[in-house]
Amino acid sequence: MSLESRELSELKSKIGRDPTSTELQIVAAEWSEHCSYKSSKKHLKMLPMTGPLVINEKGYDSGVLDVGGGYVVTAHIESHNHPSAVEPYGGAATGVGGVVRDILSAGTRPIAIFDGLRFGNIEKDKQARWLFKNAVTGVADYGNCLGIPTIGGEVEFDECYQNYALVDVACVGFGKKENLIKNHAKKGDVVVLLGGSTGRDGIGGSQFASDSLESEDRSAVQIPDPFIEKLIIDAILEARNEKLIHALKDLGGGGLSCAISETADALDIGIEMDVDKVHTRESDMRPDEIMVSESQERMLIITNKTKLKKLQDICKKFRIGCSVIGSVKFDNKVHVKKGKKTFANLSADIVANATLLDLPSKKPEYLKTITQEKKFKPITDYSKTMMKFLASPNIASKIWVYSQYDHEVGIRTVIKPGGDASVLRLDNGKYLSVKIDGNPKQCYINPREGAIGCFEEACRNVVCTGAKPIGMLDHLQFGSPKDPEIFWTFLESLKGLTDFAKDFKIPCIGGKVSLYNETPAGPIKPTPLIGILGLIDKKPLVHQKITKGDYLVMIGNTKDELGGSEYFEYIHKFIGGTCPTVDFSESKKNMKSVLEIIKQELPKSVHDCSKGGLAVAVSELCMIDQIGCKVSLDTVPGAKLPVDRILFSESHSRYLVTIEKKNIKKLENILKKNKVSFKTVGIFGGEKIQFSNGAKSIIDLRVDKAQKTWLNSLRDLVLHG
Repeated sequence: MSLESRELSELKSKIGRDPTSTELQIVAAEWSEHCSYKSSKKHLKMLPMTGPLVINEKGYDSGVLDVGGGYVVTAHIESHNHPSAVEPYGGAATGVGGVVRDILSAGTRPIAIFDGLRFGNIEKDKQARWLFKNAVTGVADYGNCLGIPTIGGEVEFDECYQNYALVDVACVGFGKKENLIKNHAKKGDVVVLLGGSTGRDGIGGSQFASDSLESEDRSAVQIPDPFIEKLIIDAILEARNEKLIHALKDLGGGGLSCAISETADALDIGIEMDVDKVHTRESDMRPDEIMVSESQERMLIITNKTKLKKLQDICKKFRIGCSVIGSVKFDNKVHVKKGKKTFANLSADIVANATLLDLPSKKPEYLKTITQEKKFKPITDYSKTMMKFLASPNIASKIWVYSQYDHEVGIRTVIKPGGDASVLRLDNGKYLSVKIDGNPKQCYINPREGAIGCFEEACRNVVCTGAKPIGMLDHLQFGSPKDPEIFWTFLESLKGLTDFAKDFKIPCIGGKVSLYNETPAGPIKPTPLIGILGLIDKKPLVHQKITKGDYLVMIGNTKDELGGSEYFEYIHKFIGGTCPTVDFSESKKNMKSVLEIIKQELPKSVHDCSKGGLAVAVSELCMIDQIGCKVSLDTVPGAKLPVDRILFSESHSRYLVTIEKKNIKKLENILKKNKVSFKTVGIFGGEKIQFSNGAKSIIDLRVDKAQKTWLNSLRDLVLHG
């Protein structure tokens, strides 16, 4: 665990002396990429982070949105990639624990978890299956023990994650605006460490996460204990209600080093602390080990001496550790002592603010030729191809994953996982819709358009429930920023997200950058992940059962853009082609129209058309409600295209609306008035999924047979290989 030589000489010149070994460890943790964002911070400023609903407070670990009626929603996203690649169960579980504490630190109750998971090719790779199985169990066990529902997420498999895992966990919190903790500190305030005891697990975790994964350093993986976390949630919320908390911070990456220095820096104070006062799991820990340990389930609280007794009583009641480890000073220093002896004494401003880098970037060589398509072998039997497609890991139903999560607990879940987005009931009579989306295949081919596509897809998904997008979380995951070609893909993705966020007035309320996602096999594909929060004022569109005679209307144009599609990669084993792009004005028009028809209660359901294209989206509707559908490909809106393009294109801004015959006229009038491209493309009934082109039958599948394959293939693959 060390600083680069340039950083070491910079630190020496800033403090005017040689640092002590404890100071070196503290600064190495805080200046690691994982904690300091030194490669990306300069550029992240381009994202719009303010808006009419955004509440900004100093020192918050999560984004806060005002949802009306005196209530707020908080949200944050975190990754635990390196730990999960080494020890998937513990890595994923502690990822949940950390993001839950980030929500808690604003003074809000965590009400829902959602996850984004990425693994290697599970059809060929046993290691990928093992990682997948255990990471899912880790997320499920931790969330279920806390009684917080895991209500959605997404899973994707790709060769680029061989021997690796991306485990992203997002959490949503809810509370009264008046209960938000306004971080502050006064003279004579004390610093309290609350929760689990500090051990040697997770030492150097933040540096471990800031390097390419070459080794399996299990000591850098933290050990989860959800039962302590559950008690911490209850204790913190009670202390909040009793107004005992002046400032609150989660102990995440970098442990006490980062929590102390970041709190001191944000509040413009100094903190003097004594490592002897920290409750530890092992008796012989050195000061530097205590400062950089990333043991889980710990929080830092600033309170005053009169409130301290009450806080200690609450901790005693919930049987959680609570140590007074230091006091607030006004010298802006981080002063670490062991008894009377000083081990570190540095300016908080120096520790908490690593020098930001301006790294070189250059367009990757591979992008020069990637859009060129090759000639594919023609498909002779589309029904057979479709069955193969429905069984593929990225298309198959993820019920095996989310059935392990308790998504009922907490009585707020109105729309459960498995649909386009999940919906939670709020106490102010409104509803919150949430979705997380990523598409590394398309981001690899065109980082800017791919990232915009992820953003628009997550928006489409919440729009399908009747929600207006009000905030975005981004999680930007790339290889080494020191490689100019990789850094270029990071900047392009960021520029794309910024353009979309500004144009659609959707503020970024929080996020995470995770770099150095590399293994000896090479870097991962660019993997930005976008979480969207949407608000529903009246009532959500809950999917109603489709019955015989219902119409299928398609909104939005299908274009010849199959680059990065599941069809190209899974069926033809081809990486390349033209990546789908978002037409901003068309996207806005289509979103507005879908929200309008939902408000007027016209559709039975609205389904987003994305991964796998029209063929998969229609099949999903049929399989979920066990009903057939006849679709005419010659009526699909857009330019005339070859059959496989219409079936499998993943063009954006497209929605499938299921509607009763009696409402079709009203629907058409609204869509015509809004100048939206749409057509009635099918009618439901019978027991078959049928696609025809003119008089020619293209796909003819029995619903029950397709459904069985779609529901069981992922589970069978994971459990039986």
